[in-house]
Amino acid sequence: MSKPTFSSKLTASLSIIGVAVGLGNVWRFPYMMGKYGGSAFLFIYIIFVLIFAIPALAGELSLGRHTGKGPIGAFSQATNSLFGKIMAYMISTAILVANAYYIVVIANLVYLTFFSGVSGFGSPHHDLQAELNNGNLQFGISIFVLSSVLFVVMQGLKKGVERFSKYIVPFFAIVMIYFLLHVLRIDGAVEKLIVFLKPDFEQLTIQNIFAALGQAFFSLTLGGTILVVYGSYLKKEENILKISIFSGLGDLGASLLISLILVPAILVYALNLEEGHTLLFSTLPVLFEQMPGGRILGTFFLFSLVLMAFLSSAAAVQFLSTSLNNNTKLTYKQSVILIGVLDLLLIIPCAFFGDIIPILDLIFGSGMQVIGSCCAIIALTWFIGKKITVNQIFNQKRNTFQNWFFVWLKWVIPAALILTLVLYIYSSIIKI
Repeated sequence: MSKPTFSSKLTASLSIIGVAVGLGNVWRFPYMMGKYGGSAFLFIYIIFVLIFAIPALAGELSLGRHTGKGPIGAFSQATNSLFGKIMAYMISTAILVANAYYIVVIANLVYLTFFSGVSGFGSPHHDLQAELNNGNLQFGISIFVLSSVLFVVMQGLKKGVERFSKYIVPFFAIVMIYFLLHVLRIDGAVEKLIVFLKPDFEQLTIQNIFAALGQAFFSLTLGGTILVVYGSYLKKEENILKISIFSGLGDLGASLLISLILVPAILVYALNLEEGHTLLFSTLPVLFEQMPGGRILGTFFLFSLVLMAFLSSAAAVQFLSTSLNNNTKLTYKQSVILIGVLDLLLIIPCAFFGDIIPILDLIFGSGMQVIGSCCAIIALTWFIGKKITVNQIFNQKRNTFQNWFFVWLKWVIPAALILTLVLYIYSSIIKI
């Protein structure tokens, strides 16, 4: 059977954006921004996306396209060592764990969408938060979400993730832009937004900077995993740097859209931006209840989030299944089923003990993805080398900019990632 490839540069970019946006931008980004420094976090995050995340994205795609394999095969081939394979298994396990709690978050979002469409948040909903915390209910919805994800992944690349991304990503963009225009017409929204966008950089601690760096990598699904697989799906003639810039800016645009939508609305209605990982689920019902036309707008808003989050989860399962299929005797469908069973087992504690989600998210959402992406960049630049790296990323005659880009990718990005991670661990130990 021939190796699957993306149909075009556009569908490749839309698929990458579909993977990247998800709840990383919508659920995770607002609460991370509220908790770790407000607009100061936002500005640092934008800088990190531009100077670190987009080049790292190009590096991960290049590693995948050059080796033609997923992380386990790519790391093994690049480093020619057992350590590379072990590292690939570790970061792949991190994606498995992250996808489990991610599905539970999607389940919460599915229930909110259903409640908004059927009852509306303006009706008495004293049991809403209790139902969001109902382990049995959320576990049941999580099974439905997981089953739907497995069905799409079973269809393969072109009939699955690529086909759905082609329609879902533009739909999401249209809904977000319309919602933004509506929010900015609320009395006081623009004024609140202007005040918020004046950053207080004194709020930035090492933990906040690490959180911003982790969010930049989490948001783009960096980590030496999914994007390495997606790189192996790229045709040889595709320009990786252009795809990386388009995808990175698309993801950054989604984060900014969400910020411009949620922040002024939350501030206008005096809700708590610093609440934490429950921000989306405790504030949106109140927000949509008070907004003019909130029931219809809220339902479309939530439904678009569910679709984007669904794409991210499908990409994670596809990556894990492809890796398992390539490195065992299991068929692709058997691999999908096994990953589904493992995720189902991991969903149980996340559904019934929701307080562990932010802990898992900091470890597997920030920490492991930073480590994984760092390892992928090192495997590409230090082991595979300059000539192949530059040829893969630029696919054109070499110039001075390409040489500087390689130096940045080889030395600066890994050093920044390692330094930030070490300082974060050190500051956490000091607090203990």
